[in-house]
Amino acid sequence: MTIGGALASGGSVTLSHARKVTITSAGDDDEISFTVVGTDVNGDSQTETVTGANAGVATSSNFFLTIASITAVGDPAGNVKAGISADASDVIFAGRARLKGAFLTSTANAGNVDFLTTSPSGTSLMKISSVGSATATRDVIVPEEGVLFTAGIFVQYTVSTFLTLTTFHA
Repeated sequence: MTIGGALASGGSVTLSHARKVTITSAGDDDEISFTVVGTDVNGDSQTETVTGANAGVATSSNFFLTIASITAVGDPAGNVKAGISADASDVIFAGRARLKGAFLTSTANAGNVDFLTTSPSGTSLMKISSVGSATATRDVIVPEEGVLFTAGIFVQYTVSTFLTLTTFHA
């Protein structure tokens, strides 16, 4: 597939926050796969095989910070279009840390911010819900020593649920 469109530059995509890749098939592509090559939330090389959909959308399991290529393994039955989902992830701190607090400014859409350890799909240790009222804020202070994240603090969220997120960790 040729990588083009508003997010592309020089035949690849670099995102500000890691996102899941979507592959929309106009035909029945559930018997073929698509190989997505890029980097993960830490900037490490990553390759994922995504099974196509039957006149629908297939979504990667992994989050990609960059997308270098998407290759169909087989012949697509119709037009195929790649994009990114509203699911996003980022790394707050890559090592052992204690989350002491978070400050979030909501949008009009309610949603959750999930704090995980080990990776964007790791174990959830804390969640904060956005209020769903434009510019409403949440100020969460974790008492005592905070929440221990033994293998990094990663955050997973839906892009439209908050404007800003500030975290405090030690």
